[in-house]
Amino acid sequence: MTWWQAILLGMVEGLTEYLPVSSTGHLLIVQELLGLATGSEDAKVAADAYAICIQAGAIVAVLGLYAGRMRQMAVGLMGRDPLGRRLVVNLLAGFVPAALVGLTLNDLIKEYLFGPWPVVAAWLIGGAVILLADRWRGHRGHRGGVTPHEGFGLMNLTWRLALIVGFAQCIAMWPGVSRSLVTIVAGVLVGLRLAAAVEFSFLLGAVTLGAATCYDGLKHGPIMLEHYGITEMFIGFLFAFISAVMAVKWMVSYLKKHGMSVFGYYRIVVAVVVALMLVTGILGGQIDPVVTAPAAP
Repeated sequence: MTWWQAILLGMVEGLTEYLPVSSTGHLLIVQELLGLATGSEDAKVAADAYAICIQAGAIVAVLGLYAGRMRQMAVGLMGRDPLGRRLVVNLLAGFVPAALVGLTLNDLIKEYLFGPWPVVAAWLIGGAVILLADRWRGHRGHRGGVTPHEGFGLMNLTWRLALIVGFAQCIAMWPGVSRSLVTIVAGVLVGLRLAAAVEFSFLLGAVTLGAATCYDGLKHGPIMLEHYGITEMFIGFLFAFISAVMAVKWMVSYLKKHGMSVFGYYRIVVAVVVALMLVTGILGGQIDPVVTAPAAP
């Protein structure tokens, strides 16, 4: 891996991790274009472990942007903030389903879903879901129904509703679906305001991705460092951090005034472009990564 490839992967990871466009789908395609996930089995393991571990940069970005929530949860764990403790419980409830399902079905997911055509299908389906959901919300708003500003706040979320969001997060184990997409949509469907659903999605992502990064780093860290040095790891982490900060700030600001339809159109366009690349032979017909993260988005 060269320094510019590390920069590219870091930027792709950071820009797509928290947007509802699927970071895993983007990274699989970029790895294929760069030729990083081909060759020996160890090379595939190293490439996929690298893609997962540089998620740490995106995680740190969210922890920094939501430092106030982090402090509130820390105080809650010490018994001095009931709302902070409640948020911790909700995040754990949202994380448990993905952890259990991911560890149980990891091999089947790798075998049947980690390929370019499943990613294309997921992009198309997810794009259509976003457009339909935005149209439904707009229709209801026009008729005096639910608007993007209606719903309850993050601190009114119960652990049972958080558990529903957690089960929805399991759908994102299909590469191309997007963890952010399903958790934001699920949050809105259980009654959260759009802004609150986005915040819960980001915080839940920090927990889920943190667990996946630790799991894969511990299991495949030696192979990864054997193929890519510390410098490449740091570069990927740094650019994932910088680009994630920009992406999260932009998305939060954008959704205050707009719906999510732009992401639906983007997903459909990307799906069509990648499908054409596959049909014309620009991309290989089979991507065979070895991903071990229990809940990669």
